[in-house]
Amino acid sequence: MVAPSDEELQAQRSDFGLRLSNSMAKYGPLCVGIDPHRKLLTDWGYNVDAEGAELFSMRMLQAANGRAAAVKFQTPMFERYGAKGFEALERVLYAARQMGVITIVDCLRGGLSTTISAIADAYFKPGAPLLADAITLLPYYGARSLNGLITEALENGRGVFIASLTSNPEGMSLQTAIRQSGDYRGRTVAFGIASNAQQHNADIDGMGSVGLIIGATIGQWMKDSGVNPSEFTGPILSPGYGWQGAEAKDLKTVFRGTRSNVLVTVSRLIASHGPDIASLSQATESIALDVRQALMEATAEGDENQ
Repeated sequence: MVAPSDEELQAQRSDFGLRLSNSMAKYGPLCVGIDPHRKLLTDWGYNVDAEGAELFSMRMLQAANGRAAAVKFQTPMFERYGAKGFEALERVLYAARQMGVITIVDCLRGGLSTTISAIADAYFKPGAPLLADAITLLPYYGARSLNGLITEALENGRGVFIASLTSNPEGMSLQTAIRQSGDYRGRTVAFGIASNAQQHNADIDGMGSVGLIIGATIGQWMKDSGVNPSEFTGPILSPGYGWQGAEAKDLKTVFRGTRSNVLVTVSRLIASHGPDIASLSQATESIALDVRQALMEATAEGDENQ
């Protein structure tokens, strides 16, 4: 077996970022969150079980297809049903691949090397049962503990999103804590995570494949974190818009000066218009326009402040 050339390796490592960037340029910066909550299943008239979760997901996927840059599946919403729930997730991921929709699995994985090899087998490698374009990672075993898994993702043309500044208020004290040792001593935990992620994107032309999770509701403590999203060249996945309280003004505050690399996740605000696919599709289009406008204004404000 012939080892890939440096050019081929570079192409693999940049593949996810390129595909996502192209999708965002075509459809805008919206990621439709597919989260089959119990209440939504009941509101839609579905049973609260694996079949209901699958039916819900297929409808949300149809509404997102051609109207959003990506979709994100919340693993615990399927995991609660055990083996049948994972089977449902496998099928909706397969359906998304058939549609050509970029998929993110929000599983917040992390761990030691033996755990990481299993995660790669599950999500990244050819024939993986839960094959996805990207997954979310939790870096609190140490950001560098993820390097092996990140390498597995990149060498298979996939991507990752690492939790850095999450939208839950309880995360502030941990993420803005000052590091006492290591490369980023004296800087915040969030800064170290973001800086480590950026290293994987440093030699990539365009948008990298290693992303961050930065919530849209964290504007009031953004400065405390030391993280500047406008300096990050990978994709940024941003939850919190809509149901969790963030508005267009929050996107402009947090993402001022960013360069078309912010992907805003919206779930329940769209799902509340279901189960009618036409209504879901219309809501997706409307929210996609709102998000695009807010981020365009954030970029423009950054240009004015330079």
